[in-house]
Amino acid sequence: MTMQTLTIDSQVHAYERDHPERPWRNFLRGPAEVTGDDMVAAMDAVGVDGALLVSPFTLYRYDASYALEVYAKHPGRFGLIKPFNPRSEAVAEEIAEWARTPGVVGARLMLTPRSGDADDPGLNRILAACATAGIPLNVMCWGHLALVRGLARRHPNTQVVIDHVGLSQPFAPPVPPNPFAELPTVVSLAAHDNVAIKISGACTLSHQPFPYPDIWEALGQIFKAFGFGRCLWGTDWTRAVDLLTYEQGVEAFRITAQLSEAERAALMGGSLVKIYNWSPNKGR
Repeated sequence: MTMQTLTIDSQVHAYERDHPERPWRNFLRGPAEVTGDDMVAAMDAVGVDGALLVSPFTLYRYDASYALEVYAKHPGRFGLIKPFNPRSEAVAEEIAEWARTPGVVGARLMLTPRSGDADDPGLNRILAACATAGIPLNVMCWGHLALVRGLARRHPNTQVVIDHVGLSQPFAPPVPPNPFAELPTVVSLAAHDNVAIKISGACTLSHQPFPYPDIWEALGQIFKAFGFGRCLWGTDWTRAVDLLTYEQGVEAFRITAQLSEAERAALMGGSLVKIYNWSPNKGR
């Protein structure tokens, strides 16, 4: 299998059942557990070669111990990403240590109404540390796109990757009436060469059943603005579990006539390999 034909999901999550040794910090809508073994089985069933495994903030906050366990069991299938606390004075050292950990491909920043502005010292420490460590910063930024613009402008040497099309996405039906309302702002971020975007969870923005034909006009605007070299397909499994199956999240992008074969190859794996400097190895 050549690198160009790899299928790589840019965002999946795995977690155990809530238990005293690794307690949940909050409730996560979805199955009681989706173990690393479960995730690998789901990927194998539809021919997904690998995925970026993002430690779920809702359940584990800044503790990535379960993701590390999954990687140890399936080292060829997952690249690891974990969130970091911008209020930690030692966040630069924490990111440097994380970047040295086997399997790590990136860090994550969760923006909230309390995150501050582009002058915030903690946010700037995180972006600077990712540039120094040479790993992309994945940003969960629903409703905070202007802040992403300011941070990306300040840190042109930091590879920023916007999570989930930069748009608020539902955890369960119904889909919001105008899910692409902020699309012009999302598209405007393409002006910054250091910003890429995950087309993850996009199927959950559709008002129509599989194969979700009403998402493609909006996605086309993103593809045109960013170019396929900066767009990364993903399912956001398991957040999307109440809206579609894993297979549907994969196949919708495989069967659409909206993508050429070259565009599909870049979107569903090729561009991720370049941005994260990582590719799966199913033989390991």
